[in-house]
Amino acid sequence: MGKTTAQIQKNASLECDIAVFSNMDCKLDSGFNLKDFQIAFKTFGNLNANKDNAILICHALTGDQYVSETNPITKKDGWWSRMVGVNKPIDTNKYYVICSNVIGGCAGTTGPKEINFQTNVPYGREFPAVTVRDMVKIQNYLIETLFIEKLFAVVGGSMGAMQALQWTIDYPQKIQNVIHIAGALKHSAQNIAFHEVGRQAIMNDPNWNKGGYNKNNVIPERGLAVARMIAHITYLSDDGMHRKFGRKLQSRDIISFGFDADFQIESYLRYQGRSFVERFDANSYLYLTRAMDYFDLEKKFSTAIEFSPIPNQHIRYLIISFTSDWLFPTSENRKIVKTLNYFTRNVSFTEIETDKGHDSFLLDEPELDSIIKGFLDNNYNKIGSHE
Repeated sequence: MGKTTAQIQKNASLECDIAVFSNMDCKLDSGFNLKDFQIAFKTFGNLNANKDNAILICHALTGDQYVSETNPITKKDGWWSRMVGVNKPIDTNKYYVICSNVIGGCAGTTGPKEINFQTNVPYGREFPAVTVRDMVKIQNYLIETLFIEKLFAVVGGSMGAMQALQWTIDYPQKIQNVIHIAGALKHSAQNIAFHEVGRQAIMNDPNWNKGGYNKNNVIPERGLAVARMIAHITYLSDDGMHRKFGRKLQSRDIISFGFDADFQIESYLRYQGRSFVERFDANSYLYLTRAMDYFDLEKKFSTAIEFSPIPNQHIRYLIISFTSDWLFPTSENRKIVKTLNYFTRNVSFTEIETDKGHDSFLLDEPELDSIIKGFLDNNYNKIGSHE
């Protein structure tokens, strides 16, 4: 693929940049040829003269480009503001941070919610299926448009970790370091099952209308809220829920003998569902969960004939897992480490003890902060002067 450029525009309402690509020949894994598309992205810090301080952060399933500062959609802090910013572990005084909304998302990048430039109406369910590999291909278009030849690091947790691994397969010559947090070589049968229940909740909502709910100016909010509630349980842990909620009642002294939210955990999950509906598109949820389900690098990582020819010997890997994460458990992360060790790649691994579950990487976890900061800063110092 040759060098790619696009027209970059400021979007006032989304408070981000939009890279607009026209008359492209972007063939997705499904076989669909995406001619015209756009990428919504944010940058933080400054790219130095050597262009050797760029970090791409890949977001998780329900994330977006608002990794730091204020999200204009939710009016809350960005989803990783505690990690990215001035004097934060990923210090924007030192690094140039890029974060884009993935293809199929709903925060400005081309997806089912956005306008199909060929028809001038939203894609809806006419949007093609996407994969994690497609997400990374689109990100690479953006990196080329920004005239960055090599990324200092690619960082991601959960679905973002999948993207980070995919970068090491598809564009190894363009990255130096990878931080993979709470991921796996493939999406497990259990995880696919949870996603399917969530998708069925959405598709069985009377408002879904086979994905054409925008035509009726409605959204399948009940189904989407239930899908979020189901998924959110998988991001927690039993010990963490016991510590935070236990069996405490919500705004009452005795049980109601009914089906209101008697318990705090019930109220919490209902809140998660309601707030999610306000910021996320139901069709995007279908597409992105499906992309995660299709993710499977096990063969490519586990066989010499697939892995050995990939020129990724120079990449430094940091693999991080959490003791209470049962969605992407430590055992799955160790498989990655074992494979990289077998092929004599430069890999470090750490398991952080916490009861916060899969969402630990998004929450206040000081050990995670120090590990990420140390890995990045130590490797940055090894590559000499930075101008």
